[in-house]
Amino acid sequence: MRFALQSFKNAGQMIGKVSSYFETEPLGFSDQPWFYNMAIELGTRLEPHALLSLCQDIETAGGRVRTFPNAPRTLDLDILLYEDIVLQGETLIIPHPRLSARRFVLEPLVQIAPDRMHPVLNKTIRALLEECPDKSEIRILP
Repeated sequence: MRFALQSFKNAGQMIGKVSSYFETEPLGFSDQPWFYNMAIELGTRLEPHALLSLCQDIETAGGRVRTFPNAPRTLDLDILLYEDIVLQGETLIIPHPRLSARRFVLEPLVQIAPDRMHPVLNKTIRALLEECPDKSEIRILP
C-alpha cells in the first residue's frame, strides 16, 4: 500500500486524505489470506480512463498478476468515486458498482469521506455503511 501511495506521488498525483489500514476477511474465494485495505483521496488532473490506466500500471509495477476473479493479488486499486461523475463504460464504471455492498470498501472510505454523497444512490458513505449487508470481519491495523 505504501508502494501504491508513493507511485501515485511519483506520477504527479496529489494524495489527500488517507484512511487507516484495515485487515479484512476475503470475500468470494475464501481460501486465501486476509486482505489489507485502505482508501485514499487523490487529487488528479487525469480523466477517469487515464486514471484507470495509471492504476493498472501501478498494480503491474507492484507485482500484480491477473489470474481469476477474487484471486489473491499483491495490489488492487479501484476508482470508487470520481467527483460526481456517473460513468457506465465497458472498462470502467463509476461509482464502483459494488461500493455499497462491501464493508471492506466502506469502512476505510467512511474515515475519509463520511458525508460524501453517492451520486447514484443519493446517500452518504456513512449511511451506506450503516445499511451495508456485508457483515464480514474487519480489523483496523495499528
